[in-house]
Amino acid sequence: MDQSEISLLRLASQQLLETDFSRPKDIVYWMGAIQAQDYPMAKWAIGARLPGLTDQAVETAIANADIIRTHLLRPTWHFVAPEDVYWMLDLTAPQISAAQSYREIQLELTEEVFTKSNTAIEKALRDGMHLTREQLISVLHQVGIATDENRASHLFARAELEKIICSGATSGSKTTYALLSERVPKANHLTKDEALAQLARRYFTSRGPATLQDFSWWSGLPAREANKGLELVKSEFDRVQIDGRVYWLTLGLSHVHDGKDRTYLLPTYDEFIISYADRRASITVDLVEYMKQISDRGVFRPIVVVAGQVVGIWKRTLRNNAIRIEIQPFMNLDPSSKDRIVEAATRYGTFMGKEIELY
Repeated sequence: MDQSEISLLRLASQQLLETDFSRPKDIVYWMGAIQAQDYPMAKWAIGARLPGLTDQAVETAIANADIIRTHLLRPTWHFVAPEDVYWMLDLTAPQISAAQSYREIQLELTEEVFTKSNTAIEKALRDGMHLTREQLISVLHQVGIATDENRASHLFARAELEKIICSGATSGSKTTYALLSERVPKANHLTKDEALAQLARRYFTSRGPATLQDFSWWSGLPAREANKGLELVKSEFDRVQIDGRVYWLTLGLSHVHDGKDRTYLLPTYDEFIISYADRRASITVDLVEYMKQISDRGVFRPIVVVAGQVVGIWKRTLRNNAIRIEIQPFMNLDPSSKDRIVEAATRYGTFMGKEIELY
């Protein structure tokens, strides 16, 4: 097995080659969590893994709380299945809070301020209310809480980490917040070891072949906790060593037949690239140079994937009845790859319910 084969196997693990799932929630549950700060594109991360799905179907799943969007793992937005949200927050909220504490001190966000903010937010969202960020900021102003200098983001994140709020139904084109307790009944508590094992199991099942370092990066867990999670479940996985690195993958997952014929337009922050600390398997040529084009100061652009390899980036421009898609390849592509890019763009157009103008 070489690096390019690792990437093809990841296509299979991540449900990009084929899937038996039929609901958006199933994909999110399988993946454990899907990075989702770019909300419109994050919906396509689900759609790319579920042929025939539409953007509206994902919206409906979110409105029905079949999918929850909140901050967990690394300190950023993620989609997560409702049955996972409580134990994942229990496991990962402490390190997120620790990472944010220094900035909170600078902003004079004391525990007293957070308590006051949480109380006001909870009261405003009670009895099924779903409010936008701007509406909740107005609520905070009414009780004398400052929200400038990005204080609002810290106040809302704290309310998420303390299991008070999560995503609500979209209002027009704007996302909303709602009370987590009203959206998702509290599930059975997991011990810390059970949670570590569950997170490791879900990660290596949905993203293998992957290394311990990859899991530690993706989860945001301290290295010792990530290692413990792997130790608890490693008997459930195959172990292979490639180029001096140890990879873990689902038992029996060793060869992919048809991945070389597949082409994808994947969204910003897609798990195919963001899940791994070491991304060389999917960019086997000029890794450093191409990563500069894929990622700029932490912002990951949409990627073009051919046969498991990132061969370019793309961007979209929404029009009234169409979407303009511009492809920026890193190299000259053969005619068959260009044809498959047209097919991949058409799949995205079907998801969005719009015609595609490809450039």
